[in-house]
Amino acid sequence: MRAFRALLALVIAISPALDAARADVRIKDIAQFEGIRENQLVGYGLVVGLNGTGDTLRNSPFTQKSIEGMLERLGVGNLADEQMRTQNTAAVMVTSMLPPFARRGSTIDVVVSSLGDASSLRGGTLMVTPLSGADGEVYAVAQGPIAVAGYAAQGANASIVEGVPTVARIENGATVENEIDFNLNSLRSFRVALRTPDITTANRVADKINQSLGPRTAQVLDATTIEVMSNDKGATAEMMAAVENLMVQPDSVAKVVIDARSGTIVIGSNVRVDKVAVSQGGLTVIVREDIQVSQPEPITIGGTTVVVPQTEVQAQEAEAHFTILEGDVSLQRLVDGLNAIGVTASQTISILQAIKAAGALHADLEII
Repeated sequence: MRAFRALLALVIAISPALDAARADVRIKDIAQFEGIRENQLVGYGLVVGLNGTGDTLRNSPFTQKSIEGMLERLGVGNLADEQMRTQNTAAVMVTSMLPPFARRGSTIDVVVSSLGDASSLRGGTLMVTPLSGADGEVYAVAQGPIAVAGYAAQGANASIVEGVPTVARIENGATVENEIDFNLNSLRSFRVALRTPDITTANRVADKINQSLGPRTAQVLDATTIEVMSNDKGATAEMMAAVENLMVQPDSVAKVVIDARSGTIVIGSNVRVDKVAVSQGGLTVIVREDIQVSQPEPITIGGTTVVVPQTEVQAQEAEAHFTILEGDVSLQRLVDGLNAIGVTASQTISILQAIKAAGALHADLEII
């Protein structure tokens, strides 16, 4: 209760300056350029060098097939008829993100995840693994020792697991072998895509670009997209750099976000409440069990001990007070009203839901 009131007090202290604090932000912080993005890569490989924590070949036949194929490519010979019993190898899936404009020879990070029943990848080394994109082309090759954050230890009657020892990471573990051709200067126009669609913000972005780079340079296509025409000099990259550093004031819808599991409540500055009276009361029922022992006659003559439970039930109803929230209540007035009632986080959640159900809360109520 004390911590929640401290949080509300902090919101009260901040809320008078919210309008002033809504400073302009860079366009690059609220939007991205369409087409300039990362691409997902995936591959299948083997991790070797495990200390008996790899796949059991009986339960993971694909691991055995992969080992046979790898050894055949290395000139060991046909091992199809041989019975393998190694537990130092694990089949893994390797994933990575290919950043935009990645050049041949640059390195990227990879994530290695166990595919079979290996208990841990600690101490292993990833063998050469091609990484393919959605089009089936190989864009990078991964290999190297892996780093596992979690660990697992097991004894005869107890075990402990910290983190996930079957998922590992290799920093700069893949080398880019194929580039994605993309020439910025060949574009006659480029598009700015807002991360949060909002038609007001889109118009502000377009107006700011037109003020800075000239009239009719940018136009709004929809609530997410603003198209910017390139100049005749072919300096598209310079225009992008100029656009992404322009300052605008983004707009947002009024929203109240509630995390019912932790009791966290976030109220946006645009939230408004119509005139409404709020009261919060509670009924507490206390059940108390007292055990009494009764022994009417001595045990030597056949007396038996009898347990007699005594039950006491009490009902306590908390005193409720009405608080009137005037019309067009701002964030500070709303928090003041909730503070005046002296409610807890869970009670505040119920109050906000009830105000929304009454049609007095003009905001989106999102419960996560």
